[in-house]
Amino acid sequence: MLSIPDAYLRKYFVEESNFQTLYPYPIQKLDALHWSPLAVTGKAVQFLVRDEVVNVLDIGSGAGKFCLAGAYYRPAAHYYGVEQREDLVRQAAIVRNRLGLNNVHFIHSNFTQLDLKEYDHFYFYNSFFENLSATDRIDDSIAYSRELYNYYSHYLYRQLEEMPAGTRIVTYCSWGDEIPPAYLLAETHFDSLLKCWIKQ
Repeated sequence: MLSIPDAYLRKYFVEESNFQTLYPYPIQKLDALHWSPLAVTGKAVQFLVRDEVVNVLDIGSGAGKFCLAGAYYRPAAHYYGVEQREDLVRQAAIVRNRLGLNNVHFIHSNFTQLDLKEYDHFYFYNSFFENLSATDRIDDSIAYSRELYNYYSHYLYRQLEEMPAGTRIVTYCSWGDEIPPAYLLAETHFDSLLKCWIKQ
């Protein structure tokens, strides 16, 4: 990918409205409810990415906003987004290429098919909640049910239990069902909607 001047990139990561213009209108309409605000992402990656090079996985990455913004704010890390909807993965890759962000990778898959031990830290904007609230669904292209919500939450819980001490996870708008007790709540922001956890 081409190296893009920072002055060109900056405009997309200081204003929500500028970032939205990177996508077709149907995806722009989903931004307010389904994609993390830029300010939230900025605070999240401050916690997830310190000085070391790490791999950060966004579970349910949608159109890639968190990964793209994280890659701009904290460029030393590698950001991976896993998403079930192929059209959103394709759009995310288009924007990544347009912005020339070489440290962003998108995966078309269900997160349960990944080995989470390949990643150091995690971001989770309650992508499972679609299974409980029909009004909050992106579309009807995947299956939904309360059983899937429970399955995904328990699966992530078990996977996080197996991660090593020092693993960090940031949750946004989550009930915390997926966080094992070994994780200490280290920080909260945005009226406690954003929670920062670290495994002891």
